[in-house]
Amino acid sequence: MSELCRLTPQSPWWELTTTDQDWDEADPQLLGTLLAHCALIRGFEETVLDLAAQGLVHGPAHSSIGQEGGAAGSIAGLKASDGVNGSHRGHHQFLSKALAYLHPRGIDPKAEIDEAVQGLLQKALAEILGLAQGYCRGRGGSMHLRWAEAGALGTNAIVGGGVPMAAGQAWAYRHAGTDDVMITYFGDGAVNIGSVLETMNLAAAWKLPLCFFIENNRYAVSTAIEDSTAETRLSSRGSAFNIPSWKVDGMDPLAVHAAMQQALTHMRSGQGPTIIEADVYRFFHQNGPYAGSAFGYRTKEEEAAWRQRDPLLLLARRMTARGLMTELDVQALHDRVKAAMNAAVQALTVVEGRAAGDDEAPNVSGSNNTATRHAGKRQIRAALWPSPDFRDVGILGDLSEMQGARYAAEPDRAEAMSGSPGRVDGSNHVAVSDRKFIDVVADVMARRMQQDASVIVMGEDVHRLKGGTNGATRGLSQLYQDRCLGTPISENAFVGLAGGMALDGRYKPVVEFMYPDFMWVAADQVFNQIGKVRHMFGGDSDVPLVLRTKVAMGTGYGSQHSMDPAGIFATSPGWRIVAPSTPFDYVGLMNTALRCKDPVLVIEHVDLYNATALGPVDDYDYCLPVGRACVRRSGTELTVITYLSMVHHAAEALDETGISADLIDLRWLDRASLDWETVGESIRKTNNVLIVEQGARGTSYGGWLSDEIQRRFFDWLDQPVQRVTGGEAAPSISKVLERAAAARTEEVLEGLREVMQQKGAA
Repeated sequence: MSELCRLTPQSPWWELTTTDQDWDEADPQLLGTLLAHCALIRGFEETVLDLAAQGLVHGPAHSSIGQEGGAAGSIAGLKASDGVNGSHRGHHQFLSKALAYLHPRGIDPKAEIDEAVQGLLQKALAEILGLAQGYCRGRGGSMHLRWAEAGALGTNAIVGGGVPMAAGQAWAYRHAGTDDVMITYFGDGAVNIGSVLETMNLAAAWKLPLCFFIENNRYAVSTAIEDSTAETRLSSRGSAFNIPSWKVDGMDPLAVHAAMQQALTHMRSGQGPTIIEADVYRFFHQNGPYAGSAFGYRTKEEEAAWRQRDPLLLLARRMTARGLMTELDVQALHDRVKAAMNAAVQALTVVEGRAAGDDEAPNVSGSNNTATRHAGKRQIRAALWPSPDFRDVGILGDLSEMQGARYAAEPDRAEAMSGSPGRVDGSNHVAVSDRKFIDVVADVMARRMQQDASVIVMGEDVHRLKGGTNGATRGLSQLYQDRCLGTPISENAFVGLAGGMALDGRYKPVVEFMYPDFMWVAADQVFNQIGKVRHMFGGDSDVPLVLRTKVAMGTGYGSQHSMDPAGIFATSPGWRIVAPSTPFDYVGLMNTALRCKDPVLVIEHVDLYNATALGPVDDYDYCLPVGRACVRRSGTELTVITYLSMVHHAAEALDETGISADLIDLRWLDRASLDWETVGESIRKTNNVLIVEQGARGTSYGGWLSDEIQRRFFDWLDQPVQRVTGGEAAPSISKVLERAAAARTEEVLEGLREVMQQKGAA
């Protein structure tokens, strides 16, 4: 008969509760700080809900009233250099971390509110109201709060979306040799999300100093936790990943503080991540100034029972019992907070009819009907709104980091074949010869890692197989073991982690997606997080990250491994896109991408890997300018615009037909970097355009590009922009169907004949 042996998790799992003795022996300064934090957060949140009820908060107002104890208890003991990030319901964590930064030795609840705290309250409130003086200049609102100097590294509207980035910040702390830690806050609704679980696994495998702080408030909007999971003790997730975990009453700030102190000891000693689950309760609905019972998913009796456990009441009761505060002291604290919030409101708003000029409310709805504006109604001060001109500022950086870059001219094949080096900017020279494309991919990255200790390479199998699946990272893991990081199969976790590294500012992650189709798995991190983070948080946050991937059409890997990602990225703000077609270009463009402080997608093509063309012999330090296309051949009848391997297919087709055409290799594909000067000059000369690309028509890059060309250069076009693309369907496994789905030289020939036929008819 078979035998059963009960297994136990490797990591401990505790439930921590406080005793009367704990409260009696607690440091009075700690208790006072906890009370002050909670009172300031409560007063702030009550003001936000009041303004929301008046219609002055545009968008959601996710209140943390009731959950202050979890924030204060977990943050009051952190260092300024520690970091936190959180979710859409994150005002309390943002404020508590900012307060701890402003007053690292604690706050006396009997003292007056000083100028620094008053400034914090007003600036945070301004952000929630969408005003220019806010921490994110009005772009973040209620859900996106960031003050990097204070270690408040961003709240996030995507449930669980900030967790992978927190892991990246934790990696940066550890790799820099500090004992700093990162705390990432999320709720019961996020704990079953893939990106959260992926990050738990990765953080444990890499022993990152990251605390996963679960605010279990029992409801994801209106869905009770019992309806979402069979194991409602959410800290149990730690057992699956060998992460020590604590379960604690989040309405007890002292208990939360005690659990966090134990977790900090574990993390600061280099033992890896922790989990804290705090049972808390939001006193209001998911959004706005109404109780959950008003929507029928909670009872008034349940709400009343939790309100009896209010962390502010608990702190006040315990402190008065010890003679540390009186009831009058507690009331005076609340009165000071209320006065401070009233002052912040007065600074940001005006009562309609009491002032003129700058105090008049703007007509933000776009309506000219003034009948809806009533005397006595509070309005935002008009002068405090951001200027509409600020709309697109900071989507990408200003490229000032490119100053001083050494740019190379195009190599000359005749000189190379004669033994003379290709010329670079006058006195500088780059020796070139025929090189295999994949060799220079590996060589330039090795050179950058040798010269720049901030460059970090990561991805699936990049440290194995003699340089990953194609040899692009050859030799890096042997030379730079701590900077060439093989990841688990968890795109959400590792690309988000790279985003957190980049935001830290000390590192330049280079992430390899084995195939571009995998971006869909990590789409939140790629587009919602990395692509939007600079703009969303006010336009000042550099994101120096390179994402490498390859187009693999023709390799037989089918529909889920073969896409060209250019069209998707080009229509998603925040990314620069590079598509090198030669070994020489690859080196210069990769160096520029690594110098850039924006996220850059570098697209490669498997057809080019084993091809040979001119590339550097021993110089891997030159750059090529952002936004500079290359005219591969010149002509008068037609402008052919393309990139990657289709440059070579287009050249073959032009050779076969003898058509006199400008062949433009774009190199830079994103809207901000595209070389409109070169494109426009060619169109004004030829008056006809053919866009050539290989991939599926539905996600094609050319759809966006043709629209842009026709709007910019309509008066110079003799016919509509013509396009060569692949088929409607993604490539299939069958060799015949795969070939039919992708464009190559034959399809370019057909496109050339059609555009010339239309030209003749015109």
